[in-house]
Amino acid sequence: MQEREHPRYAHEAALTLHVGGDAYQGRTDNVSRGGLCATLALGARDGLATGTDIEVDLQLVFEDERHSEPLRLPARVAWCTAVDEAHQIGIAFKPLPADLAQYLTMFLRFLDDGTKPTRSKRESTLDKRFG
Repeated sequence: MQEREHPRYAHEAALTLHVGGDAYQGRTDNVSRGGLCATLALGARDGLATGTDIEVDLQLVFEDERHSEPLRLPARVAWCTAVDEAHQIGIAFKPLPADLAQYLTMFLRFLDDGTKPTRSKRESTLDKRFG
């Protein structure tokens, strides 16, 4: 199995996707320096096409439900799949200017609890049906 270029942090952060004049709210499943996986409450027909240019606002969510200031990053849709009443979406960050790359690094450091990041082991729908 091929190793990922960047470690993923399986933490939930709030996000807003900006596509043209539309904005979609969701939560991350995991985040890395190269991109993220998130769940969005898009309508059944509202999937986003692979390759679509977007902007992503990431916000830390604190225990008292307050959010940090958003970190806006340029990105593109890597994949999008309907799951139940929502969509799971893979997002690849575009090359970042030095200042944004530094802010993203700080964001990821906040998510890092000191343990080695691991590959997320998401339960498959087959596991749910037959497990």
